[in-house]
Amino acid sequence: MSHVLEEKPQAAKRPPVDERAKLPDAPWADNERLKGGSAYLKGTIREDLKDGLSGGFRGDNFQLIRFHGMYEQDDRDIRAERVSQKLEPLKNVMLRCRLPGGVIKPQQWLGIDKFASEQTLYGSIRLTNRQTFQFHGVLKDQIKPMHQWLHQLGLDSIATAGDVNRNVLCTSNPVESSLHRQAWEWAARISEHLLPRTRAYAEIWLDGEKLHSTETMPAQPVIEKALSGDATEPVLGRNYLPRKFKTTVVIPPHNDVDLHANDLNFIAIGEGDRLLGFNVLVGGGLSMEHGNTRTYPNVAREFGFISLDKVLDCAAAVVSVQRDWGNRSDRKNAKTRYTLERVGTDVFIAEVENRMGAKFEPIRPYRFTTRGDRIGWVQGEEGNWHLTLFIENGRLLDYPGRPLKTGMREIAKVHQGDFRLTANQNLIVANVPAAEKDRIEAIAREHGLISSRVSRLRENAMACVSLPTCPLAMAEAERFLPTFIDHVDERMTWHGLQDDHIVLRVTGCPNGCGRAMLAEIGLVGKAVGRYNLYVGGNREGTRIPRLFRENITEPEILDIIDGWLADWAKHREPDEGFGDFAVRTGITKPVLDAPRDFWEAAA
Repeated sequence: MSHVLEEKPQAAKRPPVDERAKLPDAPWADNERLKGGSAYLKGTIREDLKDGLSGGFRGDNFQLIRFHGMYEQDDRDIRAERVSQKLEPLKNVMLRCRLPGGVIKPQQWLGIDKFASEQTLYGSIRLTNRQTFQFHGVLKDQIKPMHQWLHQLGLDSIATAGDVNRNVLCTSNPVESSLHRQAWEWAARISEHLLPRTRAYAEIWLDGEKLHSTETMPAQPVIEKALSGDATEPVLGRNYLPRKFKTTVVIPPHNDVDLHANDLNFIAIGEGDRLLGFNVLVGGGLSMEHGNTRTYPNVAREFGFISLDKVLDCAAAVVSVQRDWGNRSDRKNAKTRYTLERVGTDVFIAEVENRMGAKFEPIRPYRFTTRGDRIGWVQGEEGNWHLTLFIENGRLLDYPGRPLKTGMREIAKVHQGDFRLTANQNLIVANVPAAEKDRIEAIAREHGLISSRVSRLRENAMACVSLPTCPLAMAEAERFLPTFIDHVDERMTWHGLQDDHIVLRVTGCPNGCGRAMLAEIGLVGKAVGRYNLYVGGNREGTRIPRLFRENITEPEILDIIDGWLADWAKHREPDEGFGDFAVRTGITKPVLDAPRDFWEAAA
């Protein structure tokens, strides 16, 4: 039996802090007590599972299950009705799988399809912009069987939520097969390297069995200078990170992972089909709080280039600096970008170099030109074909006349390659031999997975889940977007823009899951039926938009957009995206200094 099981929960202990990174002496947030006293994320989850009086989790366990990849939710559409009947809200969990780089085998897909169909309230599979899938509506008595089912498929959900490094993204590049394979392998290695080392996940959900991932890809040695002094969690520490942490591996010129939404980014630098190393960018992030000027979205900052032998050392060093220097008193100001702003980029870089035992080289040249997925067939350099299917809002379900979920099941039964989930909520049927191309396409068309009626605007739009399941949602997003795009599409056609597109995104709250703060036009939920309207991002995803109007309704938003489209159609320069047009013509000003500029717009 692991020694962790015998330890009693201890109070949170503050690690030594460099003088340059000291914060005002303030009490730590209660989440720090919770993590530090959880016996390495075990809490009393196992006992709570036996409590049949509630469909939810009690006390600290409500937060601790997040480190195991789950959020407790309820159906807000029927909450008031159940309360009026003196019933507890219909509590359930959403589970998010760990899937580095989004690669999944057809046999695994058939397994998750079976569980979604038979054991969840909604029956759907939700593809996320974190390049994985979610189950929504898992009742308490099905949670442990769900984890064991995933384990049988060679999957897990550890560290896909909570104050840890989450699912590592990788550019879904179906063309440059050899470079993508190398980049994806690094995404998987980084994911393994930064995973929690606690046995809590295996002990609670798998009855002590070993995780598949650690059997197939042994953990790399952890660099000494990043050690926290904690034998169980040498990189993450007993209290784990101050806040969630997100990592990407990106292959230029395609920024499909929206690197500036992430804390740590490795930009692949290659020579032909050989990967040489990575440019490292740190400190991106999009979450904020309405009216709180201490919170803001920001793009990541360039640190430098590293060779392949230093990738894991660099990842551990960045994470450990944020672990030790991040703000544990104010969770709204705890992300890596706020640490960078407080201590200074040069100071942060110097400490990362000290801990990884190497200096960054100068940034190697790179450029991003695209962001959306290439919908349809493309042929890879090795001769196989890849079919990218547009999945609106990532929701796979059987709709009237469009049995999407059944269609994916039928493809999985015959496909011999792999599937790749994209960071734009779409799905690639990858590595299809030429002889199988017609059969795969026929199945996709028969089930509505391919449609000629999808506009480019719709293909480049995105929304978070929001209502009815997300407890943070202030306004609709996923259920709002399809009809809203219908209205904008009409106006695009009126102005002769039907063959063009705008990167348009909707998120139900300012937490940023829909990545509206990297859109050309972004809507952020403020209240039911009301949104803040942002404008001025760009197609490449390298610029933050500004607030244009606050707390307005859908008709007001459409009127504003209609005027913008009329001007864009008449006065745009050749191939000028709408966001660049908005900045050039003075509709908005670019955000150059996020802490200052971003909130100037709101004023």
